[in-house]
Amino acid sequence: MLQWGILRWYHVFALVLCVSTSEDFDWTKNDRTFFYYGTFPTGFSWGAGSSAYQTEGAWNIDGKGMSIWDAFAHKKGKILYNDTGDASCEGYYKFKDDINLMKDMKLNHYRFSISWPRLLPSGLKSEHINEKGIKYYDDLINMLLENKITPIVTLYHWDLPQVLQDKYGGWQNVSMVNYFNDFANLCFERFGNRVKYWITFNNPWSIAVEGYETGEHAPGMRLRGTGAYRAAHNIIKAHAKVWHMYDMQWRSKQKGLVGISLTADWGEPVDISNQRDIEAAERYIQFYMGWFATPVFHGDYPQVMKDYVGRKSGQQGLGASRLPVFSPQEKSYIKGTCDFLGLGHFTTRYVTQKNYPSGVGDSYFADRDLAELVDPQWPDPGSEWLYSVPWGFRRLLNFVKTQYGNPMIYVTENGVSEKMLCTDLCDDWRMQYYRDYINEMLKAMKDGVNVKGYTAWSLLDNFEWDEGYSERFGLFYVDFRNKNKPRYPKASVQYYKRIISSNGFPNQREVESWKRKAVETCSSSNQLLAADPLIGHMEMVTEIVVPTVCTLCILLSAIFLMFLLRGRL
Repeated sequence: MLQWGILRWYHVFALVLCVSTSEDFDWTKNDRTFFYYGTFPTGFSWGAGSSAYQTEGAWNIDGKGMSIWDAFAHKKGKILYNDTGDASCEGYYKFKDDINLMKDMKLNHYRFSISWPRLLPSGLKSEHINEKGIKYYDDLINMLLENKITPIVTLYHWDLPQVLQDKYGGWQNVSMVNYFNDFANLCFERFGNRVKYWITFNNPWSIAVEGYETGEHAPGMRLRGTGAYRAAHNIIKAHAKVWHMYDMQWRSKQKGLVGISLTADWGEPVDISNQRDIEAAERYIQFYMGWFATPVFHGDYPQVMKDYVGRKSGQQGLGASRLPVFSPQEKSYIKGTCDFLGLGHFTTRYVTQKNYPSGVGDSYFADRDLAELVDPQWPDPGSEWLYSVPWGFRRLLNFVKTQYGNPMIYVTENGVSEKMLCTDLCDDWRMQYYRDYINEMLKAMKDGVNVKGYTAWSLLDNFEWDEGYSERFGLFYVDFRNKNKPRYPKASVQYYKRIISSNGFPNQREVESWKRKAVETCSSSNQLLAADPLIGHMEMVTEIVVPTVCTLCILLSAIFLMFLLRGRL
């Protein structure tokens, strides 16, 4: 115990030292140079990710309670095409098949989440523990370890028990801090002897803003200007409480690590010689990632957030800032509650100054006083929000290094989507995306950024929240119309597998051959996919029926117009 205590003090001292010596980020340095050939350090961990609601299905099976996403998706008009995650990838039944896919890819780790309502249907540990839910995750974790795949477990990937939303207002209520702590304690108690990497929350920005400000995500609340800040405040306190609970009760026994996963786009100044643009870009990142990272690493919200939200609140005639305040005791309690930082990243925005007058009303977005822009020349492979801008990834990683004392980083989400009707498994755009983004991560590590692992998002095509099944991020194509939910490997599976086996990009000749070989191997999968009668029917509809109907409509319109003109003559 004495030795462990010395190690803990050393960890705290090193953290303080890193913070005190951290430098300012150089906004004028933007190296977008050539492709870098090289490999990652020995022991670098390669993986893929998923989450419970997006993949498991079995939404009301074996004693599982309803989550806020079950309730939200069942409301008409909330999800594109009224899709739901009721069945999704049927991962609850097919996890053994999926682990075999991971084993074939030689993944080092698999990131997944535990469904709170699957373990605690009423949300409360004191009321009922669903042992069938415990067994499902026991079996999943055990099989991963048997195949030498490290489980990285997220405790909260957005699926709050609906009963806690109904009774208490979800993350608007500080009581969630204790309820979440009880749920986390149950997970540490049942799985902690085998799980050594825990993530408290996935992308709390989205939970707060899209769940409680815009209402785009569950629970669909539109509490403009206040809801997001209040939810975030409680989430940060819940994260800190779980970290301290693990530190006091479990760390010495289980020797695990507890972190948080923050997703952030990079914000680049439109004009790097314009100080106002530089300040706007930094504000963009501080209102995005810094909102959560700065309290966790430094004990309080970013000063720019306190200044801007406070001033806007005053202009609106409010007696206090809409941004909640941490007490001195809370600041001390929250600071340093992160053994590693999980980082999700997908794309980049150009940012410039834009003033929003206080008369436009309360809004998280108006509080920032900035505008987001994109370069029309950036590749746009799928989702309307996701552009391929690899150099932004290196910039973000270096920003984390300078702002937060170079913490240990696990990239927890990075990937690219495709159009819904695309059934070509030779996904060259995804291979290019992974190639370029992973290479920028390698460059960042050469810059001194402390990245320990990379997680491709996602292992499978899955339910993409309010976009339903219209966006596909998977390495494996899932046929959602088939009740068996068969998986088909895309070319990116082979491409990513080659990056893993080479631990990076060894030399130009070898790397340039990977895409060609991956496309060759996906041709047989394309033939299998085309042979599926459902897929064939879809292709017939899109390639034959739709053009035919359009042609008939044009002919009928022309005939109608001819008769109309003749009648007037």
